[in-house]
Amino acid sequence: MNGASARLQRSDPDPLRRAPEAAAMAAESCHSRSISWFVKSCIPADPSRHISVPAPMPIPITAPAAAPSTTSFCCPAQPPPPISSLPDDLILECLVRVPRASLPPLPAVCRRFADLLASHAFLQLRRARGLLQPSLLAVSVSDHGGAFAQALLQFRPRRQQVQVSALPLPLALLHCGGSVFAHARAVTLGREIFLVGRGATLRVDALTGAARSCAPTLFPRKKFAAAAVGGRIYVAGGSARTAAVEEYDPVADAWRVVAEAPRRRYGCAGAAAGGVFYVAGGVAVSGDDARALEAHVCAGSVDALHVASGAWARPRALPGGGCVVGACGVGDHLYVVARHAVELSFWRWHGGAGRGSDLRAGGGWVALEAPPMPRGSVGLGMAVRVAMAGIGRETVTAVMSAAAVRGHNAAVACPFEGMVLAYDIAGGKWNRAPDLPHGFRRAACAGVEC
Repeated sequence: MNGASARLQRSDPDPLRRAPEAAAMAAESCHSRSISWFVKSCIPADPSRHISVPAPMPIPITAPAAAPSTTSFCCPAQPPPPISSLPDDLILECLVRVPRASLPPLPAVCRRFADLLASHAFLQLRRARGLLQPSLLAVSVSDHGGAFAQALLQFRPRRQQVQVSALPLPLALLHCGGSVFAHARAVTLGREIFLVGRGATLRVDALTGAARSCAPTLFPRKKFAAAAVGGRIYVAGGSARTAAVEEYDPVADAWRVVAEAPRRRYGCAGAAAGGVFYVAGGVAVSGDDARALEAHVCAGSVDALHVASGAWARPRALPGGGCVVGACGVGDHLYVVARHAVELSFWRWHGGAGRGSDLRAGGGWVALEAPPMPRGSVGLGMAVRVAMAGIGRETVTAVMSAAAVRGHNAAVACPFEGMVLAYDIAGGKWNRAPDLPHGFRRAACAGVEC
């Protein structure tokens, strides 16, 4: 025994000195947030509570009675290594299997987890395993600031469900209340949703919920048009002072003016289809002096910007004199919902990807089945809000809200909010989807694969 003890002391003269070093190395790689067994498996035991000698301790084992004088030594089984010691490809295989509801806390575990979750390989693996579904994501910022909520409606083949989660705002946007994002527009780029508000932009990862602040638009805007073309975001309208069309580069996190719109619109809707940025509906504002501003109704007109060439075109006005209240693009087609005196109508426009006047000559409006609305929800004294989004290439969704205009008899009206309708493009029929939870009346909506 004396010889074994001497060899042990020579192999590790100061075993307690290594404990703080091991703790520091663990703290750099992962830190515990007490969120799940999956995360805790990445963290070694706390050395302050479990201090052990790194070298294997010999344990005497008494031989059988036939040889009482013989003594042997063996080493105890070593604990399995933590998950953080695995290579990236194996960790990705583990992360891919985590349910979406458990993903938001994982980027806070360590930098390595955050990078893997944000990688394109993570998205590809989930898609290959059939874990991504076409979904509608509604984002709403709290009126009191400090947090935002997202409601995810997944369009599964057999059942549809809504998942709601509340997440903190980035530090740079803590001062922003609900008024900044009251009439925000949501635009999808890949797996991320960009919530463009009045003087603030929020970038949200649809899978993990990770959010960060981005550069605001150059001009403050409200009730404007926004859409994504070719991996970049375009906004127009929403300002009485400028007709500038801005382009956002997500890589550079910067806005720049790329064109001047034919009309300064307010209260318009935006969509993108076939490489064309459409600005529809609203009112046209003219004049430079605050006292000389005039508004002209252009509710059924559409301005179209061919992004590649920079040429503007004006497609035919919407038939029937309707007022465009919602728009979205799916493939090469533009879909709009128009409001009339006591009803809504639904239209499709195909303008192709031509230049200039080709959009006017080669396209046309096609009337589709009108969205079903509760009786009494559309009419005089009722304000209807429609947020539209394309889900994949097969579905158009419309989130409907209606409320009585101030000063009218609300007792006769039929107000509602968050009613979700889904239009099957192939079948040509509207279907009722689960409603969004209470409080998402002013939420911005976008289609995403999640």
